[in-house]
Amino acid sequence: MNHLTLGKKRAFSLWLGALSIVFGMLFSATPSLAASPSPSPSTSTEQLLIKGTIKNEGEPVAGVSVQITGNGVDAKATSGADGKWVLEVATKGVYKVEILLDSLPEGVGLRDPETTVREANLTATNTAAVLFPLGKDLRVVQPIGDQIIVRVFSGLNLGLLLAVAAIGISLIFGTTGLNNFAHGDMLTFGALFTYLFYVVFEWPLLIAATATIALSALFGWSQDAALWRPLRKRRLGLNQMMIVSIGFSIVIRYILLLVFGGETKVISGEFEAVVIGPINTTVNSLGSMGISVITLAAVALFLTRTRIGKATRAVSDNTSLAASTGIDVERIIRIVWVVAGALTGLAGILYGLQFQANWMTGFQILLLLFAAVTLGGLGTALGATVGALIIGMVVEVSSLIIPTDLKYAASLIILILVLLVRPQGVLGKKQRIG
Repeated sequence: MNHLTLGKKRAFSLWLGALSIVFGMLFSATPSLAASPSPSPSTSTEQLLIKGTIKNEGEPVAGVSVQITGNGVDAKATSGADGKWVLEVATKGVYKVEILLDSLPEGVGLRDPETTVREANLTATNTAAVLFPLGKDLRVVQPIGDQIIVRVFSGLNLGLLLAVAAIGISLIFGTTGLNNFAHGDMLTFGALFTYLFYVVFEWPLLIAATATIALSALFGWSQDAALWRPLRKRRLGLNQMMIVSIGFSIVIRYILLLVFGGETKVISGEFEAVVIGPINTTVNSLGSMGISVITLAAVALFLTRTRIGKATRAVSDNTSLAASTGIDVERIIRIVWVVAGALTGLAGILYGLQFQANWMTGFQILLLLFAAVTLGGLGTALGATVGALIIGMVVEVSSLIIPTDLKYAASLIILILVLLVRPQGVLGKKQRIG
């Protein structure tokens, strides 16, 4: 027994010694693994990049610096001879990118002098592009009267854009009672497909815009045919349908991210500057405002002068009564979805041509769209237009008094105050509430 026990002890000692030698060789051969169980960012195959291109009237600008902060990063990048700059970061997250105005050449400034800081979102992608459109240096002290004129013009421009998009929300709510949270992503759909047809495929702008509007109308039709009509037939409650629209918006958003990537898309090409008194604007902005006015007038004529438009208003006022008079309610709802899709696609085109676009564009202004519809009166197209113009004016004019980063909050404060006094909205009817 003693010999057997001694043999076992010797075997165990030999086994333990061999195991120690193996582990010693392993750790001596890979000291970096022993010190740090995860590879350093520099050796990782996944690069996280924030980059951009600095151009003035199509020409690259060298020597312009940007400051990147956030997630433990505080670094500077400078554009090279080709106007490009890039910075690699270690962790995913949202970073602040500020252009250093002192590094700009003499006579060159930002087209939007107040937008010196932009965000680079690396939460879902590995590369984020940040753009700072340059132009004539406008960093001069303007008289307060000129500043008000400039802000009113900007507010009118933004309000008209919001109105074209918000009418679709209002029509859908009026005929179905649905608050469609996927509406902002329909605007993104229009902006990104304009980029695909106009920039990538290099189609003429008119053809690219026509194709985008047709595709957006088809997208609206398919949504109702494949999702919303079946849910209506199953008599799903409006609260449940609203939750479905939230989930559907997330699906659309991330499909667009997978298809187009997370970089900001430059759609407009070269801007042609236009100076009207104290207002410095572009041909794109003026054309967008003109198209928006024509579109809103066409929608008003459609709703007041055509049989389908009058039937749409009847369904919006009282669905049951409209059905009892022989109106095909489901057909009207389908037409409304098609019209809403086309209008929102057009809004995406106009927005992209002025402000560029990425996969989050529609989501970022969705709150403003709902504020416009609620302020004007739920379910009324004219109310959506009035509400959008009010929101646009408040957003832009308020930046004369409060910091630019808070200008969206000002519009929501106005919304709350108006609804406390008039809950049905500016042009809404009391019987719509409850």
